[in-house]
Amino acid sequence: MTKTDGARGGRSRLKRVLIILSVVVGVLVAAVGGGFAWLWTSADVSTVGKVSFDHRLAAPPLAESTVGKDGTRVFDLRMQAGEKEFEDGRRTPTWGFNGDYLGPTLRAKRGEKVAVRIANGLGEASTVHWHGMHLPAAMDGGPHQMVEPGGTWTPRWTIDQPASTLWYHPHPHGATEKHVQRGLAGMFLLDDEKSAALDLPDEYGVNDMPVIVQDVRFDGAKFDHGHGLMQNTGFLGDRTMVNGTLDPYMEVGDELVRLRLLNASTARVYDFGFSDGRAFALIGTDGGLLEAPARMDRLQLSPGERAEIVVRMKPGERTVLRSFPQDNYGDAWQRRFGGGDDSFDVLELRAKQSLRDSPELPSQLGELEVPDGTDSAKERFFGLEMSGINGRPMDMGRIDEVVTRGTAETWTVRNDDGMPHNFHVHDVQFRVLEVDGERPPPELRGAKDTVFVPGGTTVKLAMRFDGPADPDTPYMYHCHLLYHEDGGMMGQFVVVEKGQRAGTPAGSESGHEGH
Repeated sequence: MTKTDGARGGRSRLKRVLIILSVVVGVLVAAVGGGFAWLWTSADVSTVGKVSFDHRLAAPPLAESTVGKDGTRVFDLRMQAGEKEFEDGRRTPTWGFNGDYLGPTLRAKRGEKVAVRIANGLGEASTVHWHGMHLPAAMDGGPHQMVEPGGTWTPRWTIDQPASTLWYHPHPHGATEKHVQRGLAGMFLLDDEKSAALDLPDEYGVNDMPVIVQDVRFDGAKFDHGHGLMQNTGFLGDRTMVNGTLDPYMEVGDELVRLRLLNASTARVYDFGFSDGRAFALIGTDGGLLEAPARMDRLQLSPGERAEIVVRMKPGERTVLRSFPQDNYGDAWQRRFGGGDDSFDVLELRAKQSLRDSPELPSQLGELEVPDGTDSAKERFFGLEMSGINGRPMDMGRIDEVVTRGTAETWTVRNDDGMPHNFHVHDVQFRVLEVDGERPPPELRGAKDTVFVPGGTTVKLAMRFDGPADPDTPYMYHCHLLYHEDGGMMGQFVVVEKGQRAGTPAGSESGHEGH
């Protein structure tokens, strides 16, 4: 064989190798592309038209209470493990307050002194945080007020805020998502004389219904708490339930029904409306009634937010409370993998053939007891990123901000991530002054303690810190997408008297343990 023949043979072998490599690369590219196409097309979820609505919705029971000699209204809550049959024949391990799942509705009036005797019957430490409540920091139930297994804790305070729909849930640092998902949550309703005098639907569980919305996913009989591929927002379920009921319907016997919506999901944002496009009246936000009803047909709520809406029904008709896809979630990637493209049929309303007459809604509801920004003594900035707030992850032993009791401030919050976040401040209700420099929409003009902040969005908030001062015990501010909160998107502030310095948070030496 000549050298020329050898060279030709080498080139021939190289050509075959290159062809084979090209085929292999092509197959791999096709596989990756096909896998991504499958991942993309299977990422969105819809239960629209697929829900049977065959379980009657029940209102959470009103918590029993006693009134002591000093006038204090006393409630009892026990955190406990249990089982609940969400689906026939399948018993799901759960946690709850005073029962197998969720908890009773606590109710108190403005001016009342309250005490809640909390017992931890679980196998691990937890807390009970009063979301939206104005109260001393030591009673707030944040991560510094942990209740050990077998332990008890009795916070006491005086109700000093308007009628509103609040809620309670655990707040253990690093484990809040898991504890809420298992079922530890409930409503806390506040009443006052002004709201009682208004012609609003107010018969609890009849024409005034708590609607605690959660997304869930099951693995057999058990809850599946896993995060899906690419889901950096946190846990996203493939179906919803209300008040712990799957496929729920509510029988309506009045022309007007008041729904107290609570997004108790850990990461999912809902855009509520009705299947037939009907309008409804928004009458209240996180911190209480609006100044006047606002008519709308869509209402977006991120985790932790509440809203009170009133819906008009006609005899014999049905409509479905639905969550629609959302276009303000960020880019297409975030919408697809963060839940923005998803849609859910949440609750069917079924009107009886004969309905009780309801009066027209009042044209005026109340006055907002939140500052308007004109008397702010200080401005602060908070940048939201997965790595932390203002570039710093949560540290239980570090006080991030010090505010002076009795002063108002303006806080500017910007989402510097592409993914969605929201922002919750303990102890105070705030007014949303601006969203990206513009006047906020009607649903953000009431008293708020939690606000959705999509990627690239800036909100400006006005709030007042009325105390009491406690330099050693902090309140929290954080993203209420609980996976983000658990990962460190949280900071701490203390309220002090003028000229007073911050102290050292008790029980912070280990970084994660409360006292």
